[in-house]
Amino acid sequence: MSDRLRPESESTTAVSAADLLSALRAAPPLTHCITNTVVTGFTANILLAIGAAPAMVDIVDEAGLFAAVASGVLINLGTPTPEQRAASVEAADGAVAAGTPWVLDPVAIGSLPVRTALAHDLVASRPTAIRGNASEILALAGLAAGGRGVDATDTTDAASEAAFALAARHGSVVAVSGPVDLITDGRRVVRIANGHELLTRVTGGGCALGAVMAAFLGAARSTGTDPLTAVASASLVYTIAAERAAARASGPGSFAVELLDALASLQPYEITAAARLEEYAL
Repeated sequence: MSDRLRPESESTTAVSAADLLSALRAAPPLTHCITNTVVTGFTANILLAIGAAPAMVDIVDEAGLFAAVASGVLINLGTPTPEQRAASVEAADGAVAAGTPWVLDPVAIGSLPVRTALAHDLVASRPTAIRGNASEILALAGLAAGGRGVDATDTTDAASEAAFALAARHGSVVAVSGPVDLITDGRRVVRIANGHELLTRVTGGGCALGAVMAAFLGAARSTGTDPLTAVASASLVYTIAAERAAARASGPGSFAVELLDALASLQPYEITAAARLEEYAL
């Protein structure tokens, strides 16, 4: 592995994140979400705040049709009811057939059999991106039993080899969320140190990031930006906004509101100076 890192001031990811945020706001990507019922409203508001257009379509016989016309798709397994399970498979098939980029968020897989089997079925369809915490990524790669419910019990570094293996096996960008996010396509790696602990104190902090990734992948289609850069850009914008929100918040409740405002007010030209990241080739 190369240890030659690009200085933040020269970061191609930070520059691309600024460009993609501008493109997203100029032409809001229609972002189709099948997601955790606990976080549906929060996720939709996060997408609206960054400038995307959310659509929470999880009905069988509509999900596949909608995935085909959407700019990007999120499939989150947080509350996989029978209808959501069928809609998720339908949406993945529709996205693949139409060439729509899609994100798989394998929430709490490992010890829970229904969602774990579904995650393995869906990942075989080669999602554009996979986003999860370290324990979820290890479980999806077949290297661990998962975390404690939705909480990770493993570190980001412990999941790095699993992320590289998933990327190579499925041709996906894999994003491991943690104190330092790791994003890889199996050839390149971006590590992002931005963010704040309050993201873990608000229901939907991680789930909404998957939707932001789907939105950025949708924007990337019109700019010719590669999926790794799009996913890393989404993580960078989201975590910079989280830092700004935390600086103004007095606790988890006000943080959730401040995060929406920070995403809406973040200007593309501010991203490079705020970025704390590393980029290297494997």
